[in-house]
Amino acid sequence: MYLDLSPEQLMIRDTVRNFSDQVIEPRSEEMDRSKEFPWDVIKAASEIGLMGMTVPAEYGGTGSDTVSYTLAIEELSRASAVIGVIIAVHNSVSAYPIVKFGTEEQKKTVLPRMASGEAIGGFAVTEADAGSDAGGVRTTAERDGDDWVLNGSKIFITNGSVSEYVIVMARTASGTGSKDFSTFIVEKGTPGYTYGVLEDKMGITGSDTSELIFEDVRVSDSMRLGNVGDGFKIAMVSLDGGRIGIAAQGVGIAQAALDQCIKYSMEREQFGRPIAKFQAIQWKLANMATRIEAARNLALHAAQLKDLGQRFTKESSMAKLYATETATWAAIEAVQIHGGYGYTKDYPVERYMRDAKVTEIYEGTSEVQKMVIARDLLK
Repeated sequence: MYLDLSPEQLMIRDTVRNFSDQVIEPRSEEMDRSKEFPWDVIKAASEIGLMGMTVPAEYGGTGSDTVSYTLAIEELSRASAVIGVIIAVHNSVSAYPIVKFGTEEQKKTVLPRMASGEAIGGFAVTEADAGSDAGGVRTTAERDGDDWVLNGSKIFITNGSVSEYVIVMARTASGTGSKDFSTFIVEKGTPGYTYGVLEDKMGITGSDTSELIFEDVRVSDSMRLGNVGDGFKIAMVSLDGGRIGIAAQGVGIAQAALDQCIKYSMEREQFGRPIAKFQAIQWKLANMATRIEAARNLALHAAQLKDLGQRFTKESSMAKLYATETATWAAIEAVQIHGGYGYTKDYPVERYMRDAKVTEIYEGTSEVQKMVIARDLLK
């Protein structure tokens, strides 16, 4: 696969790179340290259209293609994995499902607020007993006239307590099949909808990861997303696209690690010369660069297939699997190249290592990606 980026795609990439260097990078260390949601950075990102990349122009977004979106998430994540995941989740598994499955009323009501950054979006499937096994969801939605009444809880929800709108998958039938679930758009402030534990995480600490609690939450049927029984399908379609974004996040983290290693190895001297002169370091850098380029191309290939309207489930899983494992590996290599300094907070590589690991877990673990890939190969 050879992907020749268009002038517009290159312009978007370069614009986001410049934004990341000037606005995000100077705040990245403080975001990690304070563990506070970076509202100022998200506001700035909104002003250049990054919160509406998957939203069509008619609803206030930029209507960017998936390749452009993938390039943008990589550049954002290179400066901060926190900003990368906030914007990726908002665009790919919150706004996009509404674009694809929503009614015209839902699109006109919700999408302009999301595209402007006025409203942050979230995606809620995971529960205490339903992680990799999405079919284990126990949150229920029972029909009551023109409303649905939701009861249950979700955990590990990115953008959880800051989201104005959350896509929630709930059980609407008592069986065990994929048709027993439906999805709903739940708005912040709805009576009975509250937040529980705010997770204290190892990495991406400035990203809000929360428990969501639903106690007799009444949601109008007009806010049901898709048909009754389509919840599992909507979640899986959303995750197919979401995994491209997380792959791009992994590429961005890995690229940041390589950039830092090149800089450090040319400055750090041992035995009378820069460590970049030693073959052992050169080979590490060469291996890092090669794996990162392979991961980037896997992500862009999956994005291109999505833009062409072709099936991309296997390719998005391959990209997510390889790019996220490359991110963790590259970050560990970066710490090793930095030696003792790499294990301190004097350099950002220890943050890259902490941030990278979760990319192998959320939006489908590496093990789940292997299952998806193998299922496609053996069908």
